Amino acid sequence: MPVLDWQPDILAGYRQHVFEFGRDPDGEGDAAAVLVRRESAADESARGAVLYVHGFADYFFQTELADFFAERGLAFYALDLRKSGRARRPGQTAHYVSDFALYDEELELALAAVAEAHPGVPVVVVAHSTGGLIVPLWLARRRAAQGGLAPVSGLVLNSPWFDLQGSPLLRGPVTQALRVLAKTGTHVRLKLSSSPYGGTLHTSGTGEWDFDLELKPLAGFPVTLGWLNAVRRAHAGLHQGLELGVPSLILRSDRTHFSSRYSEISERADLILDVAQIARWAGCLGGETTIVPIEGARHDVFLSLPEVRKRAYEVLDDWFARHPAATGTAGL
Repeated sequence: MPVLDWQPDILAGYRQHVFEFGRDPDGEGDAAAVLVRRESAADESARGAVLYVHGFADYFFQTELADFFAERGLAFYALDLRKSGRARRPGQTAHYVSDFALYDEELELALAAVAEAHPGVPVVVVAHSTGGLIVPLWLARRRAAQGGLAPVSGLVLNSPWFDLQGSPLLRGPVTQALRVLAKTGTHVRLKLSSSPYGGTLHTSGTGEWDFDLELKPLAGFPVTLGWLNAVRRAHAGLHQGLELGVPSLILRSDRTHFSSRYSEISERADLILDVAQIARWAGCLGGETTIVPIEGARHDVFLSLPEVRKRAYEVLDDWFARHPAATGTAGL
């Protein structure tokens, strides 16, 4: 693997390396991904490592989460996927890919970079929302191709997108229509209901997080036919059942609240995904899977109100304590 060129990141105390891929297979210029690492004097003696993958209309800015892992002796890395966050180039459709398997390239490079910097230590992959769909399928392909997942030793999914919202009667016809329409209208934008979710997170609304609104707009990014078709194909792959062979922890809210209007409930529910679907499909990962509903959690559990995310961190701590070999936390 080539030597990485670590440059200052947009976040203080972090550095980044850009993976360049050349021409985008989907025809939108040159593709790239950005690996971010938290700087720490203790990284050389890290007992484990974490690789974080964001969701749709998102990028890595969750430094509190990174601090949590660092305090437990784990080196922390995050990946902004192609056309997402730091990696999106002018003229590119935000987060657009025609096939989630395209992400395998940057995921493999990121994992190789982590393994090279921390040889022999276990790596836990943490993923949120759409990232929670992308990562298991990547790991399943990786296991099939290589016969194992090493150095990946555990998986933490934060409100993973395991199925399309809506009634079963609608999901089938919608999926069939997407397969036809996406052949000629890949970049056609869908008109979807607005959500107050972004305002519950950002300091300009009721939230406490000052993220970059160019990289993560309050209203999100437009959803295109081609991208949603890729999502549905990924859902179908997940629903067939995977056998990852590593322990998994799934965190989700205890309730869903779909509404275009803000209310007090907006602060204490998942406004984006149907949490019942997360519960239903959790068993598709195979192996030991622990799913824990966090009362009052937002869609991003680790961006919930302070007392709620404190509970989420306690659950994560307990899971790490019960899997010391897989998480590199033996003896803590």
